[in-house]
Amino acid sequence: MKKKYIIIIILFALVLLVVFKLSSNKKIINEKNRPRSTQNIRIPVKTAMVFHKQIESGIVKTGNLIPYKQAKVLAGASGTLSVVNFNLGDIVAEGQLLALADTRVQQLELEKAQSIASKLRTDLNTYTELLQGQAATQEQVNNLKQDYTNALNQVAQAKKNMSNTKIKAPISGMIASKIIEQGMFINAGAEVATIVNLAKINVQVNLSEAEAYQVHKEQQVRISTDIYPGETFVGRVSFISPQADQANNFLTEIQVDNNSRMALRAGTFVYVDFQTKNTAPALVIPREAVIQSIQKPAVYVVQHGAAKLRTIQVGQEAAGFITVLSGLKAGEQVVSSGQINLKDGSLISIPK
Repeated sequence: MKKKYIIIIILFALVLLVVFKLSSNKKIINEKNRPRSTQNIRIPVKTAMVFHKQIESGIVKTGNLIPYKQAKVLAGASGTLSVVNFNLGDIVAEGQLLALADTRVQQLELEKAQSIASKLRTDLNTYTELLQGQAATQEQVNNLKQDYTNALNQVAQAKKNMSNTKIKAPISGMIASKIIEQGMFINAGAEVATIVNLAKINVQVNLSEAEAYQVHKEQQVRISTDIYPGETFVGRVSFISPQADQANNFLTEIQVDNNSRMALRAGTFVYVDFQTKNTAPALVIPREAVIQSIQKPAVYVVQHGAAKLRTIQVGQEAAGFITVLSGLKAGEQVVSSGQINLKDGSLISIPK
């Protein structure tokens, strides 16, 4: 009996020991899993001062080349093309005959109109003589005069229709597209070809409001392109839109004399330097201090040992710096390196 009690006491002691051990292990695990306080953790960063700097500014824009002149060649009359004497790439002069439509229908109309006019002229002469002998009335003569006038108008229209069968170049330039071939039937008003004049070429750029007021008509500009590295073309401002578009940009055109040795083609991208150099003090920060995009720029400002996120407005870039238009003032410090580890309000340390 005594032995039985001893065994029970031993088992009870073992249970207590296991419970104590499990409780102790749980306390250790909970201690390990407990989030550590991050209140005093400081993230090392590099900073830069916001300061004023003399910045040289200018207007350099990317533009697109368009033809100086471009015109569609249209058929003046319907008919089958009996002659087509031009090809793609041909250089043509204004007024040059490009194609001719079959004129047989128009010729018949002209002959008919001329015949009617001739008969009415004879009738008018006859009735005019009869009027003098009082064998005809003034009303009959007046009616014949009106009919004869209408007939002459018909003859003029028939001659114009004959002329419209001749398809001529509306401007001088190069044939850029050819839509017809000899023997095809075309309708009046149908497109026949496109002529592009590249003796001169225009550059189109969009200027901001501030830029548009710095540029004036006839101002000389320099044009460059990656197609001809190291080469510069001279142009003059030919047009500045009097009204901004929905994006508040002003369409501006520059006219450039084309160079046969280094011909520029429509559709090429170019760089336009308006040569408006100004030097003025501007508030600047290092370019690397700006986070997010230039469209929505922001920086971390150092305040009482913490990094505070602040939205700013920026201007142009120059020599590794970017100008600040609003949101910062001289003397403030911004984080220039280490922003990837920061969030608004993060504690920071600045190595000396």
